[in-house]
Amino acid sequence: MSNLTIYRHDEPAQAIFQSADFKTIQTELNKAGVLFEQWQANAEIAVESTQADIISAYADDIARVQQDGGYQTVDVISLAKGNPNAAELRQKFLFEHTHSEDEVRFFVKGQGLFCLHLNECVYQVLCQQGDLISVPANTQHWFDMGSDPEFTAIRFFNNEAGWVANSTHSDIATQFPILD
Repeated sequence: MSNLTIYRHDEPAQAIFQSADFKTIQTELNKAGVLFEQWQANAEIAVESTQADIISAYADDIARVQQDGGYQTVDVISLAKGNPNAAELRQKFLFEHTHSEDEVRFFVKGQGLFCLHLNECVYQVLCQQGDLISVPANTQHWFDMGSDPEFTAIRFFNNEAGWVANSTHSDIATQFPILD
């Protein structure tokens, strides 16, 4: 189940808001300029589904998001439990950074924790299967996939370089709860 927890950026031990209700999460994130949706596949997704199968199962929603956001490239990334590089991959995203483009992710399966540093607050958004989040360009944030991640996600890009992070050089990400 999706979850939103909001903290003051200087009080990581005390949540000021929490909800697991989709509509409430969507409303709070939309007020902050963050798109949050839930999608349903139009075909069954199986373990052996290919990237093309997954993209086809969500083709209408993908086309709408691409058109609305001007995203040129869409791909699918998967990470299986027990990956020997999990700790290294986790650290790649667990620091506060920004991007010059939106970071748009749809969770086909599994989960991930997006932490958004917006104004004086940190919004922790637990995204799970069926959730789409669009973190606006230049938003300070970090991402936690957990210590033994397992997820499949559709990624949207509007530049050929793909995922490029610009560190804020802040240690704020070390001060807040992580996925596990």
